[in-house]
Amino acid sequence: MLNSLRRQYAQLITSGGQLILLFAGFHLGSRDGWLWTLGGIAFISVFAWYSSLHRYRMICGTPTSRIASAAQGYVELVGRAQPHDDPILGKYSLLPCLWYRYKVERKNSKNEWRTESTGQSDAPFCIDDGSGICVIDPQGAEIITQHKDTWQVADHRYTEWKLIRQDNLYALGEFRTIGGSNNPVTRNELVKQVIAEWKTDNTDLMKRFDLDGNGHLDIDEWMLARQAAKREADKRLTAMRNEPDTHFLRLPQDNRLYLLSNLSPARLARRYAGWAWTHLTFFFGALAGAAWVLNSLPG
Repeated sequence: MLNSLRRQYAQLITSGGQLILLFAGFHLGSRDGWLWTLGGIAFISVFAWYSSLHRYRMICGTPTSRIASAAQGYVELVGRAQPHDDPILGKYSLLPCLWYRYKVERKNSKNEWRTESTGQSDAPFCIDDGSGICVIDPQGAEIITQHKDTWQVADHRYTEWKLIRQDNLYALGEFRTIGGSNNPVTRNELVKQVIAEWKTDNTDLMKRFDLDGNGHLDIDEWMLARQAAKREADKRLTAMRNEPDTHFLRLPQDNRLYLLSNLSPARLARRYAGWAWTHLTFFFGALAGAAWVLNSLPG
């Protein structure tokens, strides 16, 4: 549901909703009808203008990071799209890809296409910028791709959008590194973990540290056990620190823009700048139209 709402929110920016309202105004024809229509156009336009401008500023204002040295938090990455495991197959095309979105439409008796179903894949994939590899979780992302296939079978029309292997990929989202140098576990936590494990096998614990054989550990024997636990904790900590880092990109927790695209950042910025100007033009045009209606049409 959240992914669907995000897609609809993104599509509002370029949906042409203002044109639909404009046709409604011609259909209604009355003064009040035009005022309501033009008011709706102005409202949609100012909202869509802000959304487009916000995306333009996020794309232009976030510097590109390298995966190997990226700071934890909100970043921009540019690299090649790669599979995380095996490539997946498109829902209906059955062609290999890294991600897909689909729409199935059916033609009714009036020769109108009605949407029957939509959906998208949620399998992770990767981006490789030469310095490292980052796993991308596509859930919650706005995804813009130039790969689009449409075909018709009888009275059904199928549309699939895809990201494919070796795409030039632009990614804007929350970057996190897990494991290795970023493992949050401390030595004291590991010491407690080791001792807790040893306590589950009391017979072995007594065999190792009950030096006088009296059936319980005195203070000196507990000190020996703790020293041994510290040595075991140090070994585990070293092993953890030597594990390779795994980098992830995901939906920002603060709801900032999460954008994935195989368009270049420059092209994306131009697209959103163009839509921002378009919606601003619609907004002022709607205001001018409303003023003309108030002065020219009878109440």
